[in-house]
Amino acid sequence: MGAITGQQFLNRLRHSPPTLYIDGARVDDPTTHPATHNMAHSLAGLYDLQWQPEHRELLTYEDGGERYARSFMVPRTREDLATIGEAHRVRANYALGFLGRAPDYMNANVMAAGMGAEYFAACEASVPGDPRRDFAANMRRYYEFVRDNDLCLTHALTNPQVNRAVQASELSDPYIALGVVEETDAGVIVRGARMMATLPIADEILVFPSTVLKENADKSRYAMGFALPTNTPGLSFQCREPFDIGRDSQDHPLGSRFDEQDAFVIFDDVLVPWERVFLLYDVELANKAYAGTDAVLHMAYQVVNLKVAKTEAFLGTAQAIVNAIGSGGFQHVQSKVAEIIVMLEIMRALEVAAVAAAEPNAHGVMTPARGPLDAARNYYPAVYARLPELLQLLGASGIIMMPSRADREGPLGPQISKYLQAGRASADDRLRLFRLAWDMSMSSFGGRQSLYEKFFFGDPVRMHSALYEVYDKAPYVARVHDFLARSDRPAGVAADD
Repeated sequence: MGAITGQQFLNRLRHSPPTLYIDGARVDDPTTHPATHNMAHSLAGLYDLQWQPEHRELLTYEDGGERYARSFMVPRTREDLATIGEAHRVRANYALGFLGRAPDYMNANVMAAGMGAEYFAACEASVPGDPRRDFAANMRRYYEFVRDNDLCLTHALTNPQVNRAVQASELSDPYIALGVVEETDAGVIVRGARMMATLPIADEILVFPSTVLKENADKSRYAMGFALPTNTPGLSFQCREPFDIGRDSQDHPLGSRFDEQDAFVIFDDVLVPWERVFLLYDVELANKAYAGTDAVLHMAYQVVNLKVAKTEAFLGTAQAIVNAIGSGGFQHVQSKVAEIIVMLEIMRALEVAAVAAAEPNAHGVMTPARGPLDAARNYYPAVYARLPELLQLLGASGIIMMPSRADREGPLGPQISKYLQAGRASADDRLRLFRLAWDMSMSSFGGRQSLYEKFFFGDPVRMHSALYEVYDKAPYVARVHDFLARSDRPAGVAADD
């Protein structure tokens, strides 16, 4: 099949809907339910984007006479990697960078894991004559399956926040955290819950190992990697309160279209067929799976391109506000916009550096350099909170006094047009712009984005600790010691002269 259209995605979602619960009720059809309809159709638009004449060559590629989404392409050269990055940014621009779990994020994961599938061979519980327990082959086939059908994936990494002071096995119920209950001839039975699955209106869920699994034993029921359709019996998604509350897209320009939803995932004795299992029981392999396949770097590369697009959107919105109200002559305003420019150029530079220093990994996949990506993964969460704050400072009370579209078309419409116009924009244009700034920075949708960015890559303290551990500091220490030991005296001159 290869790359699909938006209608094909909607047909698939309607025919095989995930088991979603929102506001205490089952969502029978995500393509029509008030809380998910708009997001489903926005995703469809994203799939259609890859078939638009101006984007088709960039967002898809041809292999064996079939066209696939570019995000599944295995990069072999730096030029390939740069092209994939450009495709990531075009997709990200579709939602101004506010769709954090667009399909190309997980596509990058399964591509890298599929190419590095031999990593999973180390923990095979192989049975002679049973190819279903060939975990490496399972991972390779899954990559091809997702690519060939252009599937939309969600994933869930972490355990429920019950008691961080103890291990999962020490809780009153050892199956609060997702764990293996038993093995059967057909596969493994799993029970428990995982947080947090963003974009649960997906075709499949990929449950990869947590990168912070802490167990005393080398083998653990909590170490696993597998994939399942989102409508698998016993599997359900409990969603949070929707941010799409049925308002006009002019009033909620982001929240009404791009509420990708978040859910915790419940596994009620779910059967995972052996051919869908990629990793089992091995704690060390589980904790190193993302690094061992370089999936973490290809996922981070997609994310850095996404953040570039998002920061560009903040810059565009900020300057549009300045243009509309004529405040660009004030130095404090220029300083605020300049802050956004600096953030944008830092992120752009880190993306360029990641490609420029890319090298083929052990599996022949051109892999972006870790140093710039790790810098971006630690930098952006630390500065993101300043971006919505800058919009608030530039828009001031204008981001509060924003009559809705219905108000503008109501009895006081003429007065709104007169009193809420801007020096360089009509009231209608000004209010639509300020509504966007509000949805980016102050609405429930914007608030969720701010929290999401703080923890998108993980706990900031752990991220710093991981960077400290992996970054090669030795050459710089050696340089300092060499400098301290160096003598700059002319040859033949004694130390006491």
